Amino acid sequence: MPATETGYVPVNGLQMYYEIHGSGGTPLLLLHGGLFDIDQQFGALLPGLAEGRRVIAADFQGHGRTGDIDRPLRTADLASDVVGLLRHLGVGQADVFGFSVGGAVALYLAVKHPELVRKLIVSSVSFHPDGDRGQNSDAVGEMTVDMIAGTPMEQEYRAKSPNPDKLQDLLDKLGAYDDGVAGWSDADIEGIAAPTLITVGDCDAVRLEHAVRFLRLRGGDVNGDFDGVPASQLAVFPGTTHFFGLARTALVQDVVVQFLDAPAPGA
Repeated sequence: MPATETGYVPVNGLQMYYEIHGSGGTPLLLLHGGLFDIDQQFGALLPGLAEGRRVIAADFQGHGRTGDIDRPLRTADLASDVVGLLRHLGVGQADVFGFSVGGAVALYLAVKHPELVRKLIVSSVSFHPDGDRGQNSDAVGEMTVDMIAGTPMEQEYRAKSPNPDKLQDLLDKLGAYDDGVAGWSDADIEGIAAPTLITVGDCDAVRLEHAVRFLRLRGGDVNGDFDGVPASQLAVFPGTTHFFGLARTALVQDVVVQFLDAPAPGA
């Protein structure tokens, strides 16, 4: 396997950190959740995902090795950063796998920049606020550095960040996170061109009935024996919360790789 490439891309006033693992095939872009980074969210999955494919992973504004700037955290801005990263790397189309905040960004890209997204994986994220339970966002809004002292998130932030003394600023920005939309409409979701894999924990912050509604809008929830298996799929990971949404590495990897490697409809 080729050596990992790392670097920084100047985009929208940021120096955005990225890594490239593996080679071959359609690139796979990984987008982590809030308070996480490449390593914490995808570290266990990366070796398997990079077997036979090029994997691009990035740290969002204020996360991991990407420093913060004087800008709130908004889905539209984070998506703009990602578009700039892909352009800098000369990537015209990618498979996109996003978790939580990263899932919101991946969904934004699929709706607003459909030419960039071949296949879409959205994990532990709703397409409308009515799909959320609410406790997680309320808890993040009240979070302080003292509350996460000694956790891997606090330790990794201080070890990697160009702004190691700005953790409370990041927590405050996450507490005021602006998704940028009041929720996507059913027509927006139905209109996504990319085959979509939706993943959710069975005790996640996203309601299970919302995940099923998401699947139905993507053409799923049919009798596949008679109607054929749709291009879009839903995976519910048992015994899985929002915080640990990708923790069952072997299960997640199998589901994701099978979805990415499946032939396109009509191929």
